[in-house]
Amino acid sequence: MAHRLASLGGVARRAINRASAQAFARPYASSSAHGQGAVAVDSAFQNDDAFLKWTTPEPQAFTHAGILASPATKVRVGARRDLFLGVIALPAARSRDRATEGFSSAGWLFFAHARVRPSVRRAWCPRSRAPRARGRPPARALDAAGPFDARSLPPLDGVDPPLARLARPRERALAGSIGRPPRPSVQRSILPSVRSQVTTLANGMRVATEETPFAETATVGVWIDAGSRYETAANNGTAHFLEHMAFKGTAKRTTAGLEEEVENLGAHLNAYTSREQTTYYAKVFKKDVPNAVDILSDILQNSSLEQRHIERERGVILREMEEVEKEVEEVLFDHLHATAFQQTGLGRTILGSADNVRNITKENLSTYIKQHYTAPRMVLVGTGAVDHDALVKLAEGAFSNLPSGDSGESVRKLVSGDPAHFTGSDVRIRDDDMPNTSFCVAFKGASWTSPDAVPLMVMQAMLGSWDKAAAGAGHAGSDLAQDMHSNNLANSYMAFNTNYADTGLFGVHVNTDVREDLDDVAFVVMNSLRNLIYDPKIEDVTRAKQALKSSLLLHGESSTSAAAEEIGRQLLTYGRRIPRAELFARIDAVTVDTVKATAWKYIRDECPAIAAIGPTQFLPDYNWFRSSTYDNFY
Repeated sequence: MAHRLASLGGVARRAINRASAQAFARPYASSSAHGQGAVAVDSAFQNDDAFLKWTTPEPQAFTHAGILASPATKVRVGARRDLFLGVIALPAARSRDRATEGFSSAGWLFFAHARVRPSVRRAWCPRSRAPRARGRPPARALDAAGPFDARSLPPLDGVDPPLARLARPRERALAGSIGRPPRPSVQRSILPSVRSQVTTLANGMRVATEETPFAETATVGVWIDAGSRYETAANNGTAHFLEHMAFKGTAKRTTAGLEEEVENLGAHLNAYTSREQTTYYAKVFKKDVPNAVDILSDILQNSSLEQRHIERERGVILREMEEVEKEVEEVLFDHLHATAFQQTGLGRTILGSADNVRNITKENLSTYIKQHYTAPRMVLVGTGAVDHDALVKLAEGAFSNLPSGDSGESVRKLVSGDPAHFTGSDVRIRDDDMPNTSFCVAFKGASWTSPDAVPLMVMQAMLGSWDKAAAGAGHAGSDLAQDMHSNNLANSYMAFNTNYADTGLFGVHVNTDVREDLDDVAFVVMNSLRNLIYDPKIEDVTRAKQALKSSLLLHGESSTSAAAEEIGRQLLTYGRRIPRAELFARIDAVTVDTVKATAWKYIRDECPAIAAIGPTQFLPDYNWFRSSTYDNFY
């Protein structure tokens, strides 16, 4: 692209010479521009909810109907040798004679595309068991359905599944060509590879599972809608302190007994706390799922909270705080939240202050459990080798004593009582002895259920992340990465998009060892953010959408723990499990105009929050960052 910096030394330095760049003056009229760039959305989506529909500036309704998440699809199998829709036998079969004996369940490949060429000698119809000559089915039967566009799909309520719709032309072709009614055959649903099941217990707790065929291990965990955000300034740090106390014994398990039991199972028991959620989970063998549920229910409901354990954990947490202080990125993002969400719950740290840790009492912990550890705010998630009905029965017995929602506080009430107000501001911790400078430039982002959540995810992927020590660092697709590499301006950078219940943070974090050229680093960062407003390229949007879908797939399929985390988070934030095909359809619906409208809303002429640590004397001042959010010559 013409605007990309060249990799040659002299040309690269000239590329960011601000003397030849357009001036950054305030536009004469910025308020009228906010009405531009609205993105049209298919009318089938405009029903009764505002989740993830992209329009500017007013959100509109969106239906939570699963896209492509269909039940079993019924198709028909014809008798012609050269045209059929059936089952292809894979070479890996359990029997010795593949031509005459049966196949194992792992040896069947269900297909519904006319252009599939099987790699075996014979194709089999599951009813007749008679071998048929392998002929390539003509493509015209399936192609008659026309191109498939996920954005044009209507809600699935009362509508045939898309695969059945695609199969109908083939059925007509088969029936008409043979002269007699074809035999029906039931196929597995192809697109939704894993089925999610959710059950709500009598006390309001939800149980969600995704079973993986042939898996031998499982992840079972409890996701709780409680974190540091729902604390006060006086008890900040209680949620994290309680996470430590959960492993210090219960009424029927001592600390040593709990550790020994987990080790004897060969299991992994862990927990973590964030600003809005707390999680306890265990990774176990298939046969030990009941033991995992029993352990989780015990540590969540019957934690002993002995005073001697409380005193011991004070020292552990204080040492943990000392270790965190050495992590520049952790400290930087804590300061970013503190300055962006001043005097609100999101502005407080997860660990709390050292004074709070020294003064937290057993009563503080018990009160926090009573207020926040209620059944409607908990989700029991099982992934891998789990059976849904069996896990529901285990949950009914293990978590039946959890208090219902009437005895605790709802998340909606807590958020409305302490909303996260974003404040454009600046905090800098100058330390000239540090070798590197780290800084963040962030804007107010979108909440989990905002119509702009997915476009911001795509915009984050457009900016990308980069590390000069990584292999292929000089060939990154992002323009910002090319700018950083060509001019040797940074060690690494990372675009981030953090969502919360009612707000978010969108921006860029940079780590660099340059000092005198910090103004150049700031320039390329703000220039990339400004390009999202005025000049997003279609090739960048396409690349970002593919990268985003790949990242989501790789993370979700990396382990049962990653899948469980995704399910638990979605049920707490969206109230439902979003099918992967639906999420991908929403990503594919993002266009260049969508990116431009979203960036216009969140970045153009908006006050950023800036946090910086290190030798920051050459970093431009706040007014320069603020004036770089718009272009007077647009």
